[in-house]
Amino acid sequence: MTSGTPTPFNYSEEGATRRHPLPGGYRHLHEATHLGHGRAVLEAAGHAVTTFRMHRAAGVRVRASAQEAAPGVLVKCALGLGPARLWAPCRVVWSEYDSERIGFAYGTLAGHPQRGEESFVVEMRPDGAVWFTMTAFSRPGRWYTRLAGPVVPVFQRLYARHCGRTLRRLATAGR
Repeated sequence: MTSGTPTPFNYSEEGATRRHPLPGGYRHLHEATHLGHGRAVLEAAGHAVTTFRMHRAAGVRVRASAQEAAPGVLVKCALGLGPARLWAPCRVVWSEYDSERIGFAYGTLAGHPQRGEESFVVEMRPDGAVWFTMTAFSRPGRWYTRLAGPVVPVFQRLYARHCGRTLRRLATAGR
């Protein structure tokens, strides 16, 4: 997978998962999971998120043009089996590697079943609690996601909760 000439995003609000409120005209998702406490949990979870390990451990196939999330990195994620596998092309919009906050967001590209952006952020709060937050805004990008209608946001919320549980396991393993 090469980065080459950037493929344009299939939505116009690039980087909007960093701002609030999220843009209108989309379904919004904001799901937070408590992971544990302390710097070791923050660093382990941040590493799992930014290297796509969380995605893979959650059962998602990932192909990325780099080992770690950074602006411009191409990412293709897939769910399903064999010929029923659906690949969803994205590109990392922003990443953050801070002493209290680690994460990134990717935006959808042409061919993705949705239009929008999704962020994956691990943050240590002043009390030492470490939280994972998944934030997204999206709307159908293909005929089959329009047809699926209200099922899509339910799936997205279940997936966000699954990612949170997966990341908690990864970040606290062996502690």
